[in-house]
Amino acid sequence: MAAILAKKLGMTQRFLDDGRVERVTVLEAGPCPVTAIRTHERDGYEAVQLAFGACKEKVLTKAELGHLKKADASAHRHVVEFRDEAGELLVGQTVTVDTFSSGDKVKISGLTKGKGFQGTIKRHNFKRGPKSHGSHNVRAPGSIGASATPSRVFKGIRGPGRMGGGRITQRGLTVVEVIPGQNLMLVRGAVPGPRGGTVEVRSDA
Repeated sequence: MAAILAKKLGMTQRFLDDGRVERVTVLEAGPCPVTAIRTHERDGYEAVQLAFGACKEKVLTKAELGHLKKADASAHRHVVEFRDEAGELLVGQTVTVDTFSSGDKVKISGLTKGKGFQGTIKRHNFKRGPKSHGSHNVRAPGSIGASATPSRVFKGIRGPGRMGGGRITQRGLTVVEVIPGQNLMLVRGAVPGPRGGTVEVRSDA
């Protein structure tokens, strides 16, 4: 098992040796210092804690800086734990993109793009009403409950509201190429989140 934190740089295409074109997402993966190791004996679960995104010390609290200094790590903006991924890692080591290789299956977690308040057509793929003959029911959701019985709207009815901005895990992705010199990983397909967003990359064995 392998895991690393990365920043989404955007999408591009890669021409392979056999002439095929791969649509890939470019990730800047690591380097991620190991800041803590969780064990069953002490913590009740097994995990490895990685830091990512070097930053200035003034943007962190004293508690955060103290935690990082215990692991001899400089100031980093993000600290994330990966369950059951510790393996042979030790505090103070650094996880790099070399952990992955071309052809590896990975799953990537992150926050999706926030769409704001949206209607039912965009949010839930509802059908629109007729546009002709003076109809005013063009993008309205239509009837959502009866009048006399039950005289209320049932819980769970899909309606307009806040869309996006939630955590999601995209599975079934494949590593097309790893460029260790630039800490880059090229992944076939789309990855959750906007450009510049932080994502978690895990092996999907």
